[in-house]
Amino acid sequence: MPILCLLALATAALLAAWAARRRGGGEKPGGEAGSPAAVYLGRQACAECHRREMELYQGSHHDLAMQEASEEAVLGDFNGASLTCFGVTSTFFKRGGKFFARTEGADGKLSDYQIQYTFGVYPLQQYLVEFSGGRYQVPGLCWDSRPREQGGQRWFHIYPNERVGPDSPLFWTKVSQNWNFMCAECHSTNLKKGYDYKTGRYQTSWSEIDVSCEACHGPGSAHLDWARAYREGKRGKEGNLGLQVSLKRNYLAEWVFKEGSPVAERSAPPPDRAQVEVCARCHARRSVLSENYVHGRPFLDTHRPSLLEESLYYADGQILDEVYEYGSFLQSKMHQKGVVCSDCHEPHSLKLHAAGNALCFRCHLEEKYGGPAHHFHKLDSPGASCIECHMPRRTYMVVDPRFDHGFRVPRPDLTLKIKAPNACNSCHADKTPRWAAEEIARRFPAGRAQAPTYGEAFYEARSGSPAADLLLVRIAADPAQPAMARATALSMLSQCSSPAAAGAMQRGLEDADPLLRSAALSALEALPPEARFALARARLEDPVRGVRIEAGRALAPIEKNKLPPEEAARLEKAVEEYIDAQMLNADHPSAHFSLGIFYLSRGRNREAESAYLEAMRLEPGFVLAYVNLADLYRLEGREAEGEKVLKKAIDLAPDFADGHQALGLLLARAGREEEAIEELGKAAELRPEDPRFAYVYGVSLNSTGQAEKALQVLERALEVHPNNQELLYALATIHRDRGAREEARNYARRLLSLAPDRPDLQELVRQVEMMQK
Repeated sequence: MPILCLLALATAALLAAWAARRRGGGEKPGGEAGSPAAVYLGRQACAECHRREMELYQGSHHDLAMQEASEEAVLGDFNGASLTCFGVTSTFFKRGGKFFARTEGADGKLSDYQIQYTFGVYPLQQYLVEFSGGRYQVPGLCWDSRPREQGGQRWFHIYPNERVGPDSPLFWTKVSQNWNFMCAECHSTNLKKGYDYKTGRYQTSWSEIDVSCEACHGPGSAHLDWARAYREGKRGKEGNLGLQVSLKRNYLAEWVFKEGSPVAERSAPPPDRAQVEVCARCHARRSVLSENYVHGRPFLDTHRPSLLEESLYYADGQILDEVYEYGSFLQSKMHQKGVVCSDCHEPHSLKLHAAGNALCFRCHLEEKYGGPAHHFHKLDSPGASCIECHMPRRTYMVVDPRFDHGFRVPRPDLTLKIKAPNACNSCHADKTPRWAAEEIARRFPAGRAQAPTYGEAFYEARSGSPAADLLLVRIAADPAQPAMARATALSMLSQCSSPAAAGAMQRGLEDADPLLRSAALSALEALPPEARFALARARLEDPVRGVRIEAGRALAPIEKNKLPPEEAARLEKAVEEYIDAQMLNADHPSAHFSLGIFYLSRGRNREAESAYLEAMRLEPGFVLAYVNLADLYRLEGREAEGEKVLKKAIDLAPDFADGHQALGLLLARAGREEEAIEELGKAAELRPEDPRFAYVYGVSLNSTGQAEKALQVLERALEVHPNNQELLYALATIHRDRGAREEARNYARRLLSLAPDRPDLQELVRQVEMMQK
């Protein structure tokens, strides 16, 4: 059946299933943390009593987060300016008092697009274009709003180093650049995406267009009622004063220098996480689980924050991709000591409380930390700046430098060990990391800067080292480690089924922090379904939605008929919450991709197929869905259909290594060896950083009688990944089968040294040792 016909059937099937599921109604507003009757009033209701805060707020980045396009709001040059990028010339002009950009559209032709809204203000401003169905898209054409002497006051493209044409998933009319899904929640107040999956239309709404008072403090009507009653003497200052959450009253504390201490301590600990988690909603790399946001409820009730994943963070937790501040801040000693956002940032103007080192000296004694005895640089030089050493920055969106909020000490020794960047060499670019490491060791002889970190464990895990499992278990169990690091360690145990790992998972499932409970659930994939249920059954009724959702996903493969009726009902309720969370994001292919994996884990193949096809319909360039669909067809003996799907993926993305490998394996199963080897070789060439591709290619070469070439491929990969067990095993066995005793013994011994308790490796070494010389 043609793919287009399958897509149509898939959409119909998903709509029918979703409609059946939703007949019971949706979520109710409100929540335990505040009055369900509270409604949003707008900033004018706040201004009468909070004039000082309103003065600070006006003109802030929150105030200007999104605006209707007007002469006052638009910063870009729309007086006939132009920008040429990869052969496409875009022009910016006005017509009838409106703002327009003439640029390339989805059809590859130049068209005029009216600017409806501005998005952001500094250091760049973006613009929104309206399309049918309530959809708004963000062109890649941005205005650099920095001063001219800093390189600003110009148009630039958000992807300046690559041609992003209409066929690219990154093109500005595609879902990856859709405002409703990607951006809207964090630039307006009380935003509801309002996506109707049946019609494919949006009815996105907000209470206020920008990030206003109630975006952080919650709906204000009950607080206004309290204020009126308080003026009349009918209410006191008990509780949260009618607000869903207190962001000030419970955080009032002094930072005090105790005698002999160079670092101030908080006079009283923060009573809860509310302030940091309110900020996290928009200052974290996260996905949305529910729009039923209640201020003061745990962050994981409605959002799922990213952990320290390899594509997002360096192994030591430094920022790599655009991850904002929350994930870094949770790693910091500042956070562990009770620092909250408003200790450094004035929450209404968003400005720092003091400039430069003066901000840090509020809590870190200047006599101790402000001189060359501490920082070893001349006063007033860049090296004497606290943030240059402790908050290294990375630039995103071409012109937007962001500071790492991990506040870590420079560790050039970790650059040598785990390839993480260090602040020293960011300035001393003409020096080597070894030079920097030796300088740090010389200047801090006590060895403080050489202490082990969770970064080394994460690096070992990312490298496939068997030694990583024990290191991860130790980090997960250590309450002195940041919760973000402990949660990441737990998630990395998903490939380990040792008793120690299972014990770490169980402790994580019982932790008070929902971040750890959720991460422990994600690690349960290493265990058989029945063992998972025994450990995690209580999490099906966890008080935090995000944990329940993860429990539903982790326990979904368990057959209902093997559970008591009441247990089966609890599992199905959590499963429903998981599906709801995905369907909230049904406008994005990743949600349907996740549903495909989920349905397949439950043996619901037709629903899995429909979900994969829907992901492909929403974004033809979402090529991972093609690979999963082809694998589903493999399971069902539909290899011919799978081959067509994979070839389509490769047509769309010729450099897609996973597609080439999947096609190569399919061709190998069909006995088409020459074609298979070509595809597997292409995959290994495209993904040299992943040893699995070289392993599959090498083993396939050997199986077709090309042992010499196989050994070359595997040995080159081993140079990059010296502890990879698959590569070592392949090299040992190929040399063994060729009668090369010494080579086989060397590789087998190396392998056994990495995993000395494995009986199969012990047997391999014994076999090799018995070979004749």
